[in-house]
Amino acid sequence: MDATPPGPAADITPGEAPFDLLIRLLKLGSFINGPMKDGVCDPSGVSQIELKALMALAGEGDLAGHDLVEIMGVPAMNVSRALATLRERGWIEATSDPENRRRKPVRLTGSGLQAYRALLPAAEAVAEAVLGGLTPRQQREFAALSDKIIAAMTDWIRSHHEGVKL
Repeated sequence: MDATPPGPAADITPGEAPFDLLIRLLKLGSFINGPMKDGVCDPSGVSQIELKALMALAGEGDLAGHDLVEIMGVPAMNVSRALATLRERGWIEATSDPENRRRKPVRLTGSGLQAYRALLPAAEAVAEAVLGGLTPRQQREFAALSDKIIAAMTDWIRSHHEGVKL
């Protein structure tokens, strides 16, 4: 029996390109939280989950809590807490879905839209710091690849959760 300790992690992880890219994607997802927290959330007094909810509502329109759970990829309890805080601040309000009375969507209020717009300069500064070093062509290519990856993840989530009540 060989008592030699295992080598570097690279020796025990799959070496296939999709797996390596997945690791990079996971790192990107983790690392972006630092600049967003330090550059946007902390100065603005919002949590990262609140910021993500604001951004989702600003970009997508009316959404229910379970929609936000799916979009943001965070536990329902965290989304619920963020929505409660945003509601207390007067930044969101309940709305209705005429096609599904049981669905309970929320939307940004006028104050919520103002708060979101106030966050944009800080978010733009983070974007410039993180992505400004890419050429315009690289930015376009990254955007196109990101769109493909997001679509694939959305498809995976929907198929994986088919029949599961979120």
